[in-house]
Amino acid sequence: MRKICKVRFFQYICSVRQKRGSHLAPSLDKIKPLLVMISVEKIEGIVSEYITSSEYFLVDVKVSSNNIIEVLIDNIAGVDITYCIELSRHIEGFFDREVEDFELTVASAGISDPFKKLQQYYKFEGKEVDIVANTGAKFTGDLENVNEEGFEITFEVKELIEGKKRKQVVVKRVAFAYVDVKSTRVVVKF
Repeated sequence: MRKICKVRFFQYICSVRQKRGSHLAPSLDKIKPLLVMISVEKIEGIVSEYITSSEYFLVDVKVSSNNIIEVLIDNIAGVDITYCIELSRHIEGFFDREVEDFELTVASAGISDPFKKLQQYYKFEGKEVDIVANTGAKFTGDLENVNEEGFEITFEVKELIEGKKRKQVVVKRVAFAYVDVKSTRVVVKF
């Protein structure tokens, strides 16, 4: 038989031994933590409602089994730390720490992380990116002509041109549909 025991910020499932003719007594050696799980959908809803009136967009939400919540946001103009703080407080307002114990991080999407949203392609248009196609082919070039269906990259290669003794620099343009791309990352140069 199991009984739910509330202790501080956690809920525990206590195994209960039943003896003939005696009352139920919890066995403390078999206590297992049972966290109230916070759903990704709930966090996405809270964040989406908050950012609709701003230039910010939601990139990703992760919730671990230990209720470690990570919210990644972005903005074409960059992410302001005060906005992250305000959003964090807004999210915390929806939860009771007596019921749900959680750790919350609100941050900007990392520059080395692969793109997850269409808005990130618009943000980095004109910048150099690394593309890995679904076929495994890798490309590096300038991100251009971003639209709802796909984008293009341009890059320079040296090719032997008929009538020339040496290879010449030629600008190539390759078009991609989003469904054909495994990952896209910004090339970070120092």
